[in-house]
Amino acid sequence: MATAKKAAAKKTTASSSSNSSTSGAKKAAPSAADMLNPLKGMADKLQNLNLTGGAGKLLESGRKDLAALMQANEKSYQGLQTVVARQTEMIKSAIAEWQAAAKEMPGKDPKENLAKLDELGRQSFQRAIDDIKELANLAAKSQADAFDVVRQRIQANVDEVTKLLQRK
Repeated sequence: MATAKKAAAKKTTASSSSNSSTSGAKKAAPSAADMLNPLKGMADKLQNLNLTGGAGKLLESGRKDLAALMQANEKSYQGLQTVVARQTEMIKSAIAEWQAAAKEMPGKDPKENLAKLDELGRQSFQRAIDDIKELANLAAKSQADAFDVVRQRIQANVDEVTKLLQRK
């Protein structure tokens, strides 16, 4: 790369000395090749840029963002599994309770059966309300855990940008 720079410097000095000797104070007009290739020399300029630190940091930040999203998704999925498992337990429990009540009813006084069904209905209704609250809390906790992962990553990004801006 150093030899390429030296060769480019020689071309520049050689062309400027030949132009200055023929035209005096006039500047040399760009050649047709220069006009057709406006990006001439950009490759050399880009090679000289030090992007390793910045590009590495950018890639690492993107990797961390993706890892945080994956972790948040995993937490959300686990929370959903917990909610579904708990809901299944609740349904099985309610079915077992109603089956047991139905087995006890035959052969008893109809008024007693109705009173028992009424009480069982009230208990089931109250349990359903409690179960809904429990499921809502499980879902909210799951989503809060998932959001916390994303929030922490956002905060880390803000901190990184703040550091970069303070250096300049």
